[in-house]
Amino acid sequence: WQLVESGGGLVQPGGSLRLSCATSGFTLDYCSIGWFRQVPGKEREGVGCIISSATNYADSVKGRFTISRDNAKNTVYLQMDRLEPEDTGVYYCAANIGRPLSLIRDEYPYWGRGTQVTVSS
Repeated sequence: WQLVESGGGLVQPGGSLRLSCATSGFTLDYCSIGWFRQVPGKEREGVGCIISSATNYADSVKGRFTISRDNAKNTVYLQMDRLEPEDTGVYYCAANIGRPLSLIRDEYPYWGRGTQVTVSS
């Protein structure tokens, strides 16, 4: 199972970024793919997740972040709009089977290496 994040960078407050999570070695159809973020000194927190066409989001990002998937490309996307400085962190994608729509870090056994997102003026 492999997951590789990309698309991070520096963006001004109010701006947008789209992160990608390219997967291989498994079928997206049967997995939840979650997005998590972490800043130094804090726990890794769930941002949102998707399985099939269903999604679940943390309250802090509802209405600003959107997760989608392209099965043909085995890729999941995290569209982040109206970004705030508090959204800064390393963003990870992760996969699990059997815990649909979970935002609990420990329920995800497969992880990418992360991509840095910095929201700053």
